[in-house]
Amino acid sequence: MTATPDLGTARLASPDLLRSVFRRHAAGVAVITAAGDSGPVGFTATSLTSVSAEPPIVSFGIGTGASSWPAMSATGHVGVHVLGEHQQELAATFAKSGADRFGAPTRWREGPEGVPVLDDVLAWLVCRVVARVPAGDHRIVLAEVVVGDHSGPGRPLVYHQGRFNGLRD
Repeated sequence: MTATPDLGTARLASPDLLRSVFRRHAAGVAVITAAGDSGPVGFTATSLTSVSAEPPIVSFGIGTGASSWPAMSATGHVGVHVLGEHQQELAATFAKSGADRFGAPTRWREGPEGVPVLDDVLAWLVCRVVARVPAGDHRIVLAEVVVGDHSGPGRPLVYHQGRFNGLRD
């Protein structure tokens, strides 16, 4: 038996409604990185999606007001990192405005195409940006996978109700 929605509590579309609905949506946590003109840049994303297997393409969203946007708008390659439940602090660092995201304790190295690759993640990809699609105050970035590794141990980090959590059985 399913519950009938209470249409009397329905609200008109607004940014607050969208945020409230998506707080209830559990999402995987990724960090997106790129080489910028003045050093590496990156941000935490919960919008990572597999788009196509042939060719292998992923997508993620980024706000045009984000500090990483200028570098992301110009770069040819990005790093995509799937975080493990042991990386809540790393996710918070890359989500925080003004943080030194690549300073200690963050561990990383320069990877293929000069892309910053984070250490100790569940999986990572280096991707070639193929499109940036306008979507309101964001851009949806489509990126074709060039190389990656899925051998990191552990369980995924998820974002739900405004918090980073481990996946529960």
